[in-house]
Amino acid sequence: MRILLVLGIPGLAIVLVIAMLGMRHEPPKKERDTLDPLVAVTELVPMTTNFEVRSQGTVRPLTETVLGAEVSGTIIDISPKFVSGGVFRANEELLRIDPSNYSVAVDQAVALVRQRQIEFDGARKLKSQGYRAESEYASAAAVLASAKAELVRANRNLERTHIRLPYEGIVRSKEVDLGQFVGLGTRLGVVFATDYAEVRLPLTDLDLAFVDLPGAADLMASGRVDGPAVTLTAIQKGRPESWAARIVRTEGVVDENSRVTYAVARIKDPYALRTDGKVLPVGTFVAAIIQGMVAEDVMRVPRSAVRGSDELVFVTEDNKIQIRSVEIIRSDSEYSYFRVGASAGERIVVSAFESPINGMTVRTEER
Repeated sequence: MRILLVLGIPGLAIVLVIAMLGMRHEPPKKERDTLDPLVAVTELVPMTTNFEVRSQGTVRPLTETVLGAEVSGTIIDISPKFVSGGVFRANEELLRIDPSNYSVAVDQAVALVRQRQIEFDGARKLKSQGYRAESEYASAAAVLASAKAELVRANRNLERTHIRLPYEGIVRSKEVDLGQFVGLGTRLGVVFATDYAEVRLPLTDLDLAFVDLPGAADLMASGRVDGPAVTLTAIQKGRPESWAARIVRTEGVVDENSRVTYAVARIKDPYALRTDGKVLPVGTFVAAIIQGMVAEDVMRVPRSAVRGSDELVFVTEDNKIQIRSVEIIRSDSEYSYFRVGASAGERIVVSAFESPINGMTVRTEER
């Protein structure tokens, strides 16, 4: 009896559970809604824009001179400004070579001219009286001319003992010192002018399509043509600074190695010696933004909206996806520009959209 009771209680529990499960009602079934993808779209609007072309380069002096001795001798005086970084004015004496020998040569040439002049005057007088032949008179005239030429050369050599330059500038390097003997052609140092500086800016063939650069014919006609404006930027003392420049010419050839054309931008008074501008030292590496040509009736889209190299995802009036190629004419870090392949008023997808398929239906929100 006890065994039957022990076995019957679990069996009864199982029967009750089965009966309760059979009495449970199934929950109502709800149909699952399938939502179309939500994308952000924008409408294409024609616009007029001024393209900017970006490049970079290093600031170089327009005029740079390697000083060389035109006469030989010992350096007896050096200006305190003739040091690396020294600033000098036009026609200011930077070095002086011992002029003693050249002063003596001038005195000798002066004396010789006086002697030859007396001889010439005598020959001319005798010729006028009929005592000298024409050949003797001509010989005296030639000797006098030679003496005068020697005097000119002696004066020029004396002048060359004073080392001067016809422009304001800065000393890049000093290569001789006080008491040093220099010979004809000895290198004395390197200096450059501070009136202008230049930057060589490499431009690709695609860049050239959007920049109106002066050509060889323009330069031949006027000697100098002011081309597009340029903004140069660099970091100085931890802060970004900018300078105004202008394209004045191209180098007229295509580089055979890089296949680029170099445009030359010129900066006026880079060391701010005549103005209150910011100093742009020679050797500074700068980024350049060149003012490009004005383009009309172009359409602009975020660069992130372009798939591959030239595809855009369009949304039709009935919210269907349509993938088409357009003709991109220019791209920068933010936008791409095109004219062909789309019409004003069409909508394109500007949000992230994975695996779009032609004909797919989407939901849209305007941006």
